[in-house]
Amino acid sequence: MSSETSSQKPRVAVVFGGRSSEHAISVVTAGAVLSAIDREKYDVLPIGITTDGRWALTADDPERMAITERRLPSVAELAESTDGTVVLPVDPVNREVLYSEPGSVPKALGEVDVVFPVLHGPYGEDGTLQGLLELSGVPYVGSGVLASAVGQDKDYMKRVFTSFGLPVGPYEVVRPREWEQDPAAARKKIVDFAGEHGWPLFVKPARAGSSMGITKVDALDGLDAAVEEARRHDPKILVESLLSGREIECGVLEFEDGPRASLPAEIPPVTAHDFYDFEAKYIDSADGIVPAPLSPEQTAKVQELAVAAFEAASCEGLVRADFFLQDNGEFVINEINTLPGFTPISMYPRMWRESGVSYPELIDRLIQAALRRSTGLR
Repeated sequence: MSSETSSQKPRVAVVFGGRSSEHAISVVTAGAVLSAIDREKYDVLPIGITTDGRWALTADDPERMAITERRLPSVAELAESTDGTVVLPVDPVNREVLYSEPGSVPKALGEVDVVFPVLHGPYGEDGTLQGLLELSGVPYVGSGVLASAVGQDKDYMKRVFTSFGLPVGPYEVVRPREWEQDPAAARKKIVDFAGEHGWPLFVKPARAGSSMGITKVDALDGLDAAVEEARRHDPKILVESLLSGREIECGVLEFEDGPRASLPAEIPPVTAHDFYDFEAKYIDSADGIVPAPLSPEQTAKVQELAVAAFEAASCEGLVRADFFLQDNGEFVINEINTLPGFTPISMYPRMWRESGVSYPELIDRLIQAALRRSTGLR
């Protein structure tokens, strides 16, 4: 921060939207963050990224960012101009954000002290935005480049967890060239996996979230359609066996003395849906139970595993860790989310609220943790 602004409130750029299939959920998350951020403590600059990648100056209007009557919001609807562009200079000594429109002189929007990215999926949660911010020398909320990439790619995430001795369920990966060059061999690979672990299978994009592109496959005749649906979101797909048991989630938050785990939550069986998919999460608002009805020993174990997963992937700031509590009483890590949803119904803020950290305090702690860190190697 420059000397002229050193006595002013820190300026937070809330960056949202993006090019992934989770664009709309990112907008909803941004609305919730903008509603709750302490305007007495922080100046706020909302920046939306359209589905085609344009950085746009947007209205600071959380009400327009909500899902209304099953209609999903978008950055294009919030942008102040159809062709104006926000530019963050890739220059560690200059945090001046510029706004330009065709035929006009660029306008300075002031310096940014920290970026709060609420992007989900590729081009935002996967280390790409984090790399840009590292080059720009701007602190940001959440994990760095490596942890963000690992947290986005379920293939390598599971490999990291396995290398640290953390429990993961059976899975198989089908890489792009395998399906494109020899679909019969790729199909046999999946069928052999089903032969070992049984049907049904879950076919999902390896690098997507918000339950996008996931299909539960009960038999061979539904496999090809499931693969193509997953490949609409990511050419690399993951195949997982059904793990019978309870779905448990746990939040991790970086405090001054290190990461701590929240009270866990349970996602009950969703009777109107085949599994906890996008519609169940965001449209029909399937609810979770917080705190999860676990024994003290089970609660302590899942909290221990959540923090261990956070540390194994070198995460920073926040993580939501998702588990299955199997019928044999053992926990298995399904995945971590390095930028979990902050929508009004999202489990991460709910878990922390039940753990004694209010939504505004949660946002404040994340911003303060980001301001304490430098960019670069750390």
